[in-house]
Amino acid sequence: MPSSGKKYRIAVIPGDGTGPEVVREGLKVLEAVSKETGFKYDKVMYDFGGERYKRTGEVLPDSALEEMKSMDAIYLGAVGHPDVKPGILENGLLLKIRFSLEQYINLRPVKLYPGVWTPLKDKGPDDIDFVVVRENNEGLYVGEGEFIKKGTKDEIALQVSRNTRRGIERCVKFAFEYTKERNKKKKLTLCGKTNVLTYAWDLWERTFYEVAKKYKDIKTDYAHVDACCMWMVKNPDWFDVIVTDNMFGDIITDLGAMIQGGMGIACGGNLNPEGVSMFEPIGGSAPKYTGKNVINPLAAICALSMLLDEIGEGKASKMVEDSVMKVTTKLKSLAAGRMGYSTSEVGDLVVKNL
Repeated sequence: MPSSGKKYRIAVIPGDGTGPEVVREGLKVLEAVSKETGFKYDKVMYDFGGERYKRTGEVLPDSALEEMKSMDAIYLGAVGHPDVKPGILENGLLLKIRFSLEQYINLRPVKLYPGVWTPLKDKGPDDIDFVVVRENNEGLYVGEGEFIKKGTKDEIALQVSRNTRRGIERCVKFAFEYTKERNKKKKLTLCGKTNVLTYAWDLWERTFYEVAKKYKDIKTDYAHVDACCMWMVKNPDWFDVIVTDNMFGDIITDLGAMIQGGMGIACGGNLNPEGVSMFEPIGGSAPKYTGKNVINPLAAICALSMLLDEIGEGKASKMVEDSVMKVTTKLKSLAAGRMGYSTSEVGDLVVKNL
């Protein structure tokens, strides 16, 4: 399908640690694939992250957030700085964008590419190819709770998991539609804990099966989150699409990253299907590798592929992913410093194989 010839505005936040290095390679690929397919774009660069916070005390001003609402997508490198107390950047930048822009879906492909080692014995690319749809705006991540008798031996800490019918329903509907469009096994698995978390998961389960009535062509099943983790290791081929809440999604997607070969390849999208979405590699800022030109940029490049698909450049998206799948067969390892190539050389390889 030919490119639309459209022009896009893409916000770029390289962020902390190795973030700028992997984003640089992603932007190199973006420039190349845009020339190949004919679309145009403007980059709007933002220096938000640990260094700016140390310099100015500012994490993410509301004015920048307003600007981002007018963008077509956001491309993020990494958040996390060794000299900044944990939580400041994560809450003030990453979660603030997710919540303020109502990016209510976290989409995480778990796909083993050719030539990539997986710790799962006797499993290959045909066995590991599923997607996790994680609710991204509710649950335990709303930060709701309180201390009672703080600092005493009778101290109590309450952390509230807030789940709304509206929030669950829009997440579940997205998951059904995604399963339908993905058109593989046409199976959607609800991952929860209905036997213990009886309020939140009663609502999740009722909503899931009510929405399912409108999707007769989609098979549905259910797995407790602990069982889901077991089956992801033993029989990953059972899964097509998994839908779950914010906390469980956070946990099982890291397990997913490991079985697909590690953080060097894992990427995700924070989606607002009606608004602005943000795409990022999963691996974090990896400060010990900063500036050494050894970090694997493929996760950031795969995040770019997801970004392109979301803005409607499906041809360019597939070109990037196909190129990554060629490049993974050439690397000795996905681990930083053990790839057999430098960060920039891996980016060059992706461009060459487009």
